[in-house]
Amino acid sequence: MAEARNDLTLDRARGFAQSLPALLVQAARVADTVLQGTHGRRRVGLGESFWQFREYGIGDSAARIDWRQSGRSTKLFVRETEWEAAHSLWLWRDGSASMDYTSQGNLPTKRVHADLLMLAVAAMALRAGERVGVLNALDQPPSTSPAGLERLAILLAGLRFAHDEPPALGSVKRHSTIVLCGDFLGSLDPLTRTMQDLTALQARGILVQVLDSAEIDLPFRGRVRFEGLEGEAAETAPRVEAIARDYKTRLAERQRALERIARQAGWHMVLARTDATPYNTLIELHTILSGQAR
Repeated sequence: MAEARNDLTLDRARGFAQSLPALLVQAARVADTVLQGTHGRRRVGLGESFWQFREYGIGDSAARIDWRQSGRSTKLFVRETEWEAAHSLWLWRDGSASMDYTSQGNLPTKRVHADLLMLAVAAMALRAGERVGVLNALDQPPSTSPAGLERLAILLAGLRFAHDEPPALGSVKRHSTIVLCGDFLGSLDPLTRTMQDLTALQARGILVQVLDSAEIDLPFRGRVRFEGLEGEAAETAPRVEAIARDYKTRLAERQRALERIARQAGWHMVLARTDATPYNTLIELHTILSGQAR
């Protein structure tokens, strides 16, 4: 059994390695298009006052190395300002199996669509000189230059965990900006607790709900067997049209609940469909994040 799991992990790793270059190119292209049509984010806050020295890490620009401080040690150090220490962008993408769903072969899975959105957001932030990290990978320092985008992609790809497992906040500092991306179709209790913790940190951010078009429109007809990706028992609808109205009512209730959770924390909630172009969603995300930066 362990050998089978290892084979599955290797298959996923090989598949991701093959798709990574294309995903990075697409994310960079989308980020460029959005930035050309909008104003860049302004870095504001506590200014450029010295905060601390931090050991140089993968993704840091060589131009940020403080050679005087590094000359006193065998290690390289970069100089951080107060703004950098207090304001970082942290990304999280639901790593559960439900994100692997797609209703059509020509549509990306929810996981792939979410990764594209998160990487494009990261590309825009890195080009603005901001620090970008991945929650649940807090042992890795945030990236500080566009060269760190590939490392962020690898960290996002490693986010695979049990359904409803909340983000690990670890050493996230006060006033950070957070983007949480997932389908949010499971229990909302873990998310509610996470939002309470983030509110205590005075963090601002966005909930991005990524859904497949079939999860929104329920386009099926006749007798349909529904099988879950999280080990749920399969259910059969003898005539799916008969439950469509109730289904859409419950989905609308779920989205109102997400909006309420976000609003109570001073956050925003954005819906992203996998069958829609990512540009409009990213323009909305960019606008919100720019407003929060100001």
